[in-house]
Amino acid sequence: MTELTESIRVLYEREMTAAAGAGEAQARWAHLERAHIVSQPYPWLHTRNHVAMFRLALRQHDRREALGQVVRIIVAAPGSALGRYPEGNTGRVSAGLMTPMPVPGDLAEEIAAAAA
Repeated sequence: MTELTESIRVLYEREMTAAAGAGEAQARWAHLERAHIVSQPYPWLHTRNHVAMFRLALRQHDRREALGQVVRIIVAAPGSALGRYPEGNTGRVSAGLMTPMPVPGDLAEEIAAAAA
């Protein structure tokens, strides 16, 4: 399991705080997706992120997304602990459960700097 540095935690919290403070749902999702990418190697952060996604899906009355997040809440911690997660995946139902995706360039740089 990857060590959680204080810098990674700060990066994750920054995105989660931005999501909570965003005025529009689309902006909330964008920040939650970025927080998801940061959180994937860390069981607790990863699970916490999917719980936040689940809550937003419920607020939007999006049953498909909410159900998909329930599945992801169940598998997030074990997947992180075992290193079995699709790097760069945004965590949304539309992304597919095990589909790797490119990490946005700015976020990849921040993750690399924070992990060092």
